[in-house]
Amino acid sequence: MSATLNDEDGAEVDAVIRDANGNPLADGDAVILIKDLKVKGSSIVLKKGTKVKSIRLSPGAAGHDVDCKTDQGNFMLKAEFLKKA
Repeated sequence: MSATLNDEDGAEVDAVIRDANGNPLADGDAVILIKDLKVKGSSIVLKKGTKVKSIRLSPGAAGHDVDCKTDQGNFMLKAEFLKKA
C-alpha cells in the first residue's frame, strides 16, 4: 500500500510500509511475528512464529503501522516485528 503523508515542510510524501526483511506490505497480506511481543497493560504475550492473516495498514498511527486480529484480540503492531508470509 502506498500512503500519502506530509513531511515537515507540508509536502506530500509516498510512504511504503515494509516488513523486517524490507518487503512491502499491503492490506490483506498474511504476516508472521519474528519475536515474542508482550502486550502493554495485560499478561498476554504474542508468540514468535504466530501467523496473522488479513492485516490492515494504518500509516502514521504513532509508529504502529499494522492493525490485525489474532486469537487473543485486536492489536496494532509495528511492521519491524513482522515478516511477510
